[in-house]
Parts: sequence; C-alpha cells; structure tokens
Amino acid sequence: MSTASYVDPRNGKMYPLDVPRWCSDDRTPLLVTPGAGISRDDIEARTRSLWRYQAALPVRIDKPITLGEGCTPLVEQAWGDLRPHFKLEWFNPTGSFKDRGSAVMLSFLRQIGINAVLEDSSGNGGSSMAGLGTAGGMGVKILAPASTSPAKIAQVRAYGAQVQLVEGPREESEAEAIRQSDKTFYASHNWQPFFLEGTKSFAYELWEDFGFRAPDNVIMPVGAGSSLLGCAFGFRELLKAGQIAKLPRLFVAQPLNCSPIDASFQAGVDTPVTRGVHKTIAEGTAIRNPMRLREIIQAVRESGGGTVAVTEDELVSALRRLARQGLFAEPTSASGAAALDKLAATGAIKPGETTVVILTGSGLKAASTVADLVG
Repeated sequence: MSTASYVDPRNGKMYPLDVPRWCSDDRTPLLVTPGAGISRDDIEARTRSLWRYQAALPVRIDKPITLGEGCTPLVEQAWGDLRPHFKLEWFNPTGSFKDRGSAVMLSFLRQIGINAVLEDSSGNGGSSMAGLGTAGGMGVKILAPASTSPAKIAQVRAYGAQVQLVEGPREESEAEAIRQSDKTFYASHNWQPFFLEGTKSFAYELWEDFGFRAPDNVIMPVGAGSSLLGCAFGFRELLKAGQIAKLPRLFVAQPLNCSPIDASFQAGVDTPVTRGVHKTIAEGTAIRNPMRLREIIQAVRESGGGTVAVTEDELVSALRRLARQGLFAEPTSASGAAALDKLAATGAIKPGETTVVILTGSGLKAASTVADLVG
C-alpha cells in the first residue's frame, strides 16, 4: 500500500499498514512512521475540511468518511495583557476535537475492510466514533464508565451505536473493551495510531491559519495525549519539509487532581511518578496512566514547552471567564485557559507572542454542570 508502516517506538519493530491491528505483538502502543510533510501547493484548496491536508497522510484515502470536520474557527480575544487565539473545536460535527482523529482512523479502517468497531470512551471519543462510524455505514459499540455524563451517552445512543456501561474506574472500560476485541476490531482512539494521523491536522491547520507560519505557543488540555502528539507530529513534518522555521512550544494543561504528565515532567523523567488522583470536573482528561507518556514528555521537551497543573478553583474561574467572553466550553477545555493564566503570570508566555489555546469541546456536552459551576 505504501512505504509507511506501523512502528513500535520502544524497539523499532515494523508492521504493515494493510493488516488490521491496534497494538504490537507485545500489546504495546504503535505509531505510524513519520511523514515527509507537505507544502502549501499540496493543500486541496477546494476541500473545506481537514481532508484538504490529505497529502500529509501516510496513505491515500479514496473515499473518506467525513461530516466536514476540521477548519474550525480561530478567534483572537483579549485575555488580560495577552491576545491569545482560541481554537474553537466544538465546531466539529459531534462537538469536539475527537472528530479529527475518528474521521481519519475510521476512513482508513473501512478502506482495509473493517466494517464494525469497538471503542471505550468516557464521552467525546465515543460520541465522535459513533457519529462518524454511522456516517460511514459502520457498526459501532461503545463501552463507557457508568459515571459518564448522561448527555454524552444520549448523544452516542442517538447516533444508533450500541452502548455498554461499565462499573468501576475509567480503566475498567478499556479492560473490558480489550477482552471483547477478539470478536470486534478494537478501534481505540487511545491505541489505534491512525487516530493521531487525524489529530495531526491541528498542526497543518494552524500553519495555514497563520499565513503558513507556526505560532509561538500552543496550549491544550491533555489526558491520553492525542491532541498534543498530533500537533507534535504535524509540526515536526512541517519543519522537516522546510515549511516552518521552528517548532511552536507545546504546553500541556492538566487538572491537578489527575495530572500524571505534569508529575513526570516536573520531576524531569518520562516514567510514571506517584501523585494523588482525585475527582475532577475536567473528566475528559482524567487519565491516570497515559500509555504514551514517554512520547508526550519527549514532544513537550523537544518543543521547549512545558506542563501546567491547575486546581479545581482555577478551572471554574477560567470556565466562567470564557463564558463571559462568549466561549461556552466544557469544563475540560477550561484547563487550557487556566494554564494560560499561570504561564502568563510566570512570564513563560509573553504579550508579543502568538499563542493558541485549544478549546477541545462544547459546553453543551455538559450544560447543566457548566450552569452549576459558573452560576
């Protein structure tokens, strides 16, 4: 199919792309070998979705599954002494950035013969897989924690996907999905590496948004790392292709109550560091053990960025402030704005720099919760 392959970043072992798989033979997470990048001449200018950057994908997708995902607004607003650009990812068709990864991953899987998929998700990932899977004529089953927001489960069911609620912590849904993976292909947005090929569109889109230049800083909420790694991979390819002069600094925002990436980064290691885990309103990033921790830390260091952990009070304050500026984000998204405040206060981000804050999902996903929080 292509010279691209799956690769195990831990030992370099390669696997062909045309054989369906979601992990290595050792049940470790895979990546796709890095692309060469594209120039502005490779953009399909008539296509108003992330598929305008199809040339950056490792294989050609002949019949993409698409609902118009990508090409989301980039809105500049005053924020104290700064004028950051907020990337409004809730304009994606199912209401979150996850549509970037789902569209590309499901399109590729359908192209190699997969017609039904299994996914575990605490919310936005499941909604995205259900919506795009339905649009592509695929069967979808979502396993979700029993504690998941009812509004998110309602959205999954509305698309016609099968839902199984799993008691216990978020990790138990993943464990149950893996147990069922011998019957239905496990198209996990955390495991299957083509999801990252979709979130890579973040980098290409921002590059085009800023007149084919990279911003100075990109801040985003991070749980399992798909948005962060997508940005890192895309900007690396653009640097390799000579399209940008330097990488933007990538900043990870996490709730202090569940911040394993921040714990490891601040300790100067790329292995897990013990830090207490507690309930957080930023449920979308409440991942205790991100499986790509090493790759996330490496990407942050390579970019010259950093990590920020924010308290629940700081999350609520940022959520309220966003709403008062017309930006109705879900609580998880507010961690990026809260991190911006802390980075500005320490001088890590300065007024003259071009800074992007990715708002990952819509407040409509958790409207009653947001209403209670912001008063």
